[in-house]
Amino acid sequence: MAGSYGMSFFLKDLCLLFKTQSEASPAGMTHVFVYGTLKRGQPNHKVLLGGTHGRAAFQGWGRTAEPYPLVIAGEHNIPHLLNVPGQGHRVVGEIYAVDEQMLRFLDEFEGCPDMYQRTPLPIAVLEWEGTRGAPRETPAADRTVQCFVYSTATFPPEWLHLPYHDNYDSQGQHGLRYNPRENR
Repeated sequence: MAGSYGMSFFLKDLCLLFKTQSEASPAGMTHVFVYGTLKRGQPNHKVLLGGTHGRAAFQGWGRTAEPYPLVIAGEHNIPHLLNVPGQGHRVVGEIYAVDEQMLRFLDEFEGCPDMYQRTPLPIAVLEWEGTRGAPRETPAADRTVQCFVYSTATFPPEWLHLPYHDNYDSQGQHGLRYNPRENR
């Protein structure tokens, strides 16, 4: 028990340490890469809208520079990007510029650091749309931008044997329907 207690504090410190180390735009926004239920058209995208939780501006599409296992797991069929670089697929998602208030909200929403850990990763840009909150130079396709990604470092070993996905859709052919928070 003491080991997991210490690990929890370590992960919380890690979340705080990386809070300001993402590539930020001149406007003070930080880049976040979303690959699951926060993407457009997915069940939790609404939390990025309206300014209630802070500001989030869509910037473009990208994929992880390295392969990672993206699995759908647990009783609520939640997508998890397992922090096991070099395994799985280069995962496709969306890049957002978020302010400090939204970043704090996302930490809480994603259960950071217990369920997910906010990790800085290079994301290869597929298409860049954003101008507000853009980095000093707008990334061209196939360039990378440093983003925070909510990945999972601690997980049941059997998750490594689940099917790996490269692009999550809650209504996808995998047949694993996401169970929204409001229904739990």
